Amino acid sequence: MSGDPLRRTPLHALHRRLGARLVPFAGFEMPVQYRSILEEHAAVRNAAGLFDVSHMGQLHVAGPGAVASIERLLTCPVASLRPGQVRYGLLCNEAGGVVDDVTVYRTAADAFLLCVNASNTEKDWRWLVRHTGADVALNDRSDETALLALQGPAAAAILAPLCDFDAGALRRFRFAEGRVAGCRTLVSRTGYTGADGFELYLAAGEGETLFDALLEAGRPHGLVPAGLGARDTLRLEAAL
Repeated sequence: MSGDPLRRTPLHALHRRLGARLVPFAGFEMPVQYRSILEEHAAVRNAAGLFDVSHMGQLHVAGPGAVASIERLLTCPVASLRPGQVRYGLLCNEAGGVVDDVTVYRTAADAFLLCVNASNTEKDWRWLVRHTGADVALNDRSDETALLALQGPAAAAILAPLCDFDAGALRRFRFAEGRVAGCRTLVSRTGYTGADGFELYLAAGEGETLFDALLEAGRPHGLVPAGLGARDTLRLEAAL
């Protein structure tokens, strides 16, 4: 409801420290820009930008019935995914209408992570509860997860030295887990802004630590913090 208080991501204090302009978005108080949307857009296209997208939802689906359930509910095939692969698809209703567009991560033979849009997290959760059976375990980890997006042609060079695994070797729509700047992190490479880039899922309490570490490592490469304004213009430019 419009009168409900705005929620905050785990990085809210950091955004204030960096002087971000904060606006309501999908029920959250989010940074729309730090300096200039055009500057942040150009940085992502030419070097790199770092986004807080922790408002996105993370719904985990596991159990012996997980594959069959996800196959039935999403437009994209998931049985053919191997653990470590990501696919984009639509969560549909009985009439073929779209409930949400999601990225689905196969984390194990019988386990998946659905990254869903912030404004649809509760709706998607109810849909999964309604359309999965006793052989499926559901877990909404949205509130306990921070999600950062490091995007741009310099992203791999910035990220690689901070990892205890070879993040630079990840192919598009693949992911791996390890430590990044000491933080246990799932790192994917979908480049959702239309540039090469990585998405980093980690415990909410470590999100600010990793954001600061990435900014420090990326400074020589031209990395800047970027807000929702640049995210939207980048995705529009890439026709996403």
